[in-house]
Amino acid sequence: MTANKAQIEYWNGPTGEEWAKHNGQTDHSLREAADAALMLAAARPGERVLDIGCGAGVTSLSLAERVGPGGRVTGVDVSRPLLALARSRIRTGNIEFIEADAALHAFLAEHDLIFSLFGAMFFVDPVAAFTNIRKAAARDGRLVFVCWRAVDENEWALLPYAAAKPVLPAQKPVHPHAPGPFAFADADRLRDILSAAGFSEIGIEKFDGMMDLGNAPQQASFQVTQLMGPTSRALRNTDDATRAKARDLVTEALTKFQTGTEAIRLGMACWLVRAKA
Repeated sequence: MTANKAQIEYWNGPTGEEWAKHNGQTDHSLREAADAALMLAAARPGERVLDIGCGAGVTSLSLAERVGPGGRVTGVDVSRPLLALARSRIRTGNIEFIEADAALHAFLAEHDLIFSLFGAMFFVDPVAAFTNIRKAAARDGRLVFVCWRAVDENEWALLPYAAAKPVLPAQKPVHPHAPGPFAFADADRLRDILSAAGFSEIGIEKFDGMMDLGNAPQQASFQVTQLMGPTSRALRNTDDATRAKARDLVTEALTKFQTGTEAIRLGMACWLVRAKA
């Protein structure tokens, strides 16, 4: 088992199953960030692409369209439930999905673009992981990924947690650099990690967008209490009654964000990252 054992178990347990079951919702919620990252990546016809933490494959499929039949996309993830869904979506011959830990897998040094949508923040040793990932790059290969900024800049994460806090169990302090969604919130640290891993021409810029959580407060509440964000993690090992109370509190807090039939949208704050391998 690898150093990333905890994350591998996490994404192959109930969380992975839930993300696979409700993948359409999460894909929709993250669409603005995905579009921004794909635009920055600017995949070209004929390129070979590696998609790190590809999940259910939505970005891999989009990249496969961009590189065309002369190109190739390899999506890599540790989650079997999500990879099973990704493989069921394959409609062309220029894409494949592999189950592997990107921190250790022996990739061929052939990829013109290494890409990730919120899949690069979970490594126990990020310098070692990115050093290995850089070895997957072809000559003049490039790295592009998107990751979260700090929790307190992300309305979609902060607001539900504040609403549910009265019923949440006490949380043990978590080191800000621990593997998890917000591990790369510190841009200076992120730059140092990539530099230590051998990347150059590193660019880190802010992206502020909106997360579309659906047209009903109940649907929005489900996403941020069951699928993603600090509230869902705080509720992971609680009983059904506690989870129900938390969902009710978050639903009430989100109701004020609904106007007519329009979607409930909360702010997202990300880093768009690019580098040369």
